[in-house]
Amino acid sequence: MASVEKLPMLAEGYEKLTAELKALREERPRIVDAIEEARAHGDLSENAEYHAAKERQGQVEATIADLEDRVSRAQIIDPTTLSGDKIIFGATVTLLDDDEKPVKYQIVGPYEADAKKGMISYNSPLGKALIGRKVDEEIEVTVPSGDKFYLVQKIEFI
Repeated sequence: MASVEKLPMLAEGYEKLTAELKALREERPRIVDAIEEARAHGDLSENAEYHAAKERQGQVEATIADLEDRVSRAQIIDPTTLSGDKIIFGATVTLLDDDEKPVKYQIVGPYEADAKKGMISYNSPLGKALIGRKVDEEIEVTVPSGDKFYLVQKIEFI
């Protein structure tokens, strides 16, 4: 039997997933009502409301299945319980870029990543380059805009 790959995530990411799942499950009865109402309008072959409601139902069910899968595989990690001198999932790292400007990122799961909020996936090019690195190590990352160089300045588990 194949093993199920765990999906590491922070508690906040898990809460967001479960909230989205709950909201979609609550939407199910409204979609069924919309389908029934549209069905009552008669000829289904030319009933745009019916087809739109059925399409929405399919989208919601597919999303629910995806979210249920992710929730079932979730491995919640609390960074405050971690320690060490290497960058791992959950670590918050301060890097110096080419211009000696500090940038701070937290290593998170792929569904939690938001670079604008300083959260990068461990699967991203930068995330992959950072995992296992230590303070004062230099890294090179190839990104769409070219190669970028960073120096690991600080590793925190906050």
